[in-house]
Amino acid sequence: MSARVGGSRGGLGQALGPLLAAIYGRKSTDQAGVSDEQRSVTRQIEHARQYAAQHGWLVCEEAVYVDDGISGAEFVKRPGFLRLMNALKPRPPFQVLIMSEESRLGREAIETSYALKQILDAGVRVFYYLEDRERTLDSATDKVLLAVTSYASELERERAQQRTHDALLRKARAGHVTGGRVYGYNNVEVSAPGPDGRPKRQYVTRRINPAQAAVVRQLFERCAAGWGFTRMAKALNAEHVAPPRPGGTSWAPTAVREMLLRDDYRGVVRWNRTQKVHRGGTRGQRQRPPEEIVTIENPALRIVSDALWEAAHAQLAQRRRAFAARLAPGTPGASAPRLDQPSPYLLSGLGRCTCGGALIAMSRHHGRRRGYFYGCAYNSKRGPAVCRNNLHLPQAVLDTAVLEAVAARLDAHVVAAAVAEALRRLEETDRHRAERRFALEHELRLVRAREQRLAEAIAQGREPDTTPDAVLDALRTEQARRIALEADIAHVREPVAGSPRDRQQLEHQLRHRAADVRSLLLRQLPQGRAVLRALLVDRMTFTPVITAGTRGYRFAGQGSYGGLLTGETWPTTIGGPNGIRTRVCCPPRAFSIRSAGCTVLTQHLSPRDSNSAGILVPFSCRALLAVA
Repeated sequence: MSARVGGSRGGLGQALGPLLAAIYGRKSTDQAGVSDEQRSVTRQIEHARQYAAQHGWLVCEEAVYVDDGISGAEFVKRPGFLRLMNALKPRPPFQVLIMSEESRLGREAIETSYALKQILDAGVRVFYYLEDRERTLDSATDKVLLAVTSYASELERERAQQRTHDALLRKARAGHVTGGRVYGYNNVEVSAPGPDGRPKRQYVTRRINPAQAAVVRQLFERCAAGWGFTRMAKALNAEHVAPPRPGGTSWAPTAVREMLLRDDYRGVVRWNRTQKVHRGGTRGQRQRPPEEIVTIENPALRIVSDALWEAAHAQLAQRRRAFAARLAPGTPGASAPRLDQPSPYLLSGLGRCTCGGALIAMSRHHGRRRGYFYGCAYNSKRGPAVCRNNLHLPQAVLDTAVLEAVAARLDAHVVAAAVAEALRRLEETDRHRAERRFALEHELRLVRAREQRLAEAIAQGREPDTTPDAVLDALRTEQARRIALEADIAHVREPVAGSPRDRQQLEHQLRHRAADVRSLLLRQLPQGRAVLRALLVDRMTFTPVITAGTRGYRFAGQGSYGGLLTGETWPTTIGGPNGIRTRVCCPPRAFSIRSAGCTVLTQHLSPRDSNSAGILVPFSCRALLAVA
């Protein structure tokens, strides 16, 4: 590992100014065994800024990446880390990355090593301010040191997990709370005087909450009487019963189902049923064997009697038999899972009501035939107490209105704005590639000069055996660096694939693709749904309105040309070892272009986002739909 620290690389720093620095800070969810320096990402950022100022580096405010309360074994659901990796392509906007120490990047050996290699391969230098040194991978020794430190970090994570598991096991066997709150109970802290005389929490126990316990018993009684989950959720919402989730707004059928299956209400506590595992760079769960599950009988926590429990679960078993589950995927004769099948409804999952509920497809008898409609999921599943929008519009009418509104926005004005933005980006890319080529060629000249001096020093020796090993190692390092630089320069000199410079040719291509999109939207449902999914940035909002005494929907949405005009879905993801994901979509910036008396809203890609390979031109869909 090298100890090089400085604000410039030879004469390059004076020519291009101070180096631009990025900062990454992370705090683990498990704070046991972690130093005070690592407990706060705020302190990490402050110390990293001071370190940058000491070496004359300029910190990019947009390149300060933070992950607070996220495990170092998580590499997929870590927003700050994903933004950092996403900023490396096509060209990182910084030359230096500062962290407190290596474990901040991750505590999983393979994933951390691969992520660090990506950062260094992008030309970014990595510094750890706690050790005041630079991390390099120029030699086999550096790679061995990286493997050792990554192993130590992962080992510490596993030990912390084992310590936490042992402590929770002791609490579970003693009948203490090992998790969060459960509806129907209050968590009561038990304290004792500490060494300083002040009360200190020893453990937490559960105590029955009479008001919530009455709701729980009512749910079991209604289930035993044959009520369904949706009916019970609607009844609770109509009675304005506070939902189980703190800060929640309503009851959901899924919450009712989970409560009816919870053993705690009959005085049986089960712990250690699942285990957290990290696979593919993210956290998951696996079911533990039955012999590892800890079961504790606690009659003081009983809310429902055995008779009521058996009656309710007899009804649930009867429904399971009446609606037999399909064969598991992979077994002979089994069909594909429902979520893996393409939806036959155009707007399913692509719209939402003003209350926040999804716009779902539903059907019912409509005269002599079955009618298909769209409506609010909250109104249908949770009742009018949550959402009063009971408007159900025929699917064919609403599908046609949405498709025509979207196709109408794919006009010549938007295409012209997209062409101008595309040409501007091509010119900007060429400028960045020229600057990159200049920096690489300058460094290559310095490496060749050092290589020549080392070769002359070896040639002046009397016998080859007397040549110092340090000189030979230095020569090999410079040769390897020269080969890498020559490869980088050759890559930079290559023309960008698929970047036509002719304005008329590009405009013709965009107009042709826009015409294809319009025809697909208005002709075929499966292809139209695929186009909408790629086109929409977020779900459309459907607002119920009344016009001239007729009820209808006003809907609005925003989309992007990104995936459509480049022939691929936007955003994209790129995987590495074990499924590491290094791309994330960042909210783009917007500006307006006024042309011919109309306003076209156009999006810029953020420097941190290289997901979209195409031109981003959002639209707004607004239409009033009324049915008699």
